[in-house]
Amino acid sequence: MKHVKRYHSQQLVAGGKRLLVEGPIEPERLASLRFDEGLKAFRVPEEQHKALVEIAALPEGRIIVAREEELVLGYVTFLYPDPLERWSQAQLPDLLELGAIEVSQAVRGGGVAKTMLQVAFADDAMEDYIVITTEYYWHWDLKGTGLDVWQYRKVMEKVMGSVGMVWMATDDPEICSHPANCLMARIGRRVPPESIAAFDAMRFQNRYFY
Repeated sequence: MKHVKRYHSQQLVAGGKRLLVEGPIEPERLASLRFDEGLKAFRVPEEQHKALVEIAALPEGRIIVAREEELVLGYVTFLYPDPLERWSQAQLPDLLELGAIEVSQAVRGGGVAKTMLQVAFADDAMEDYIVITTEYYWHWDLKGTGLDVWQYRKVMEKVMGSVGMVWMATDDPEICSHPANCLMARIGRRVPPESIAAFDAMRFQNRYFY
């Protein structure tokens, strides 16, 4: 499958900062930027920066960033699911995972996450993909936001829903391990029926339990 990546951008003001939201960004350009110290949800900023450059270099990898001049204050990643996850079992070339979305505390509450997703899905090529996100409460910044798991999930559903991602049922053990966890997905207009059928088969692998 040919992975077409068309650049889009949008400006906004958040936390008193004028941001440029852009992407998919080239790995060389991403490597030249700096990461804000507040981007530490998954690993220290320097290591996460390096990981994102590697993702941007993948044929299917897409990185959207929100930056103030040369300082990255938010990002979204898209790539193929981890080989250890069930979502990679069918090896669908048209299934991408929204692997991470993070916004620095310095600009939270300003619509940065929604804008990054809008820029990501402004590319018509995204209509060729099933895009999933697996939301696990242990990845959420409950302490930093002061929200409980249900309030945080409501926020995540609203953000993801802004680009047409919807909740989908699954019997995946990790998602089922806590009621706040969830699978959300957006099925592009041009995704063929056979890919949708294969995705549905991955969602439910233990039907005999029901």
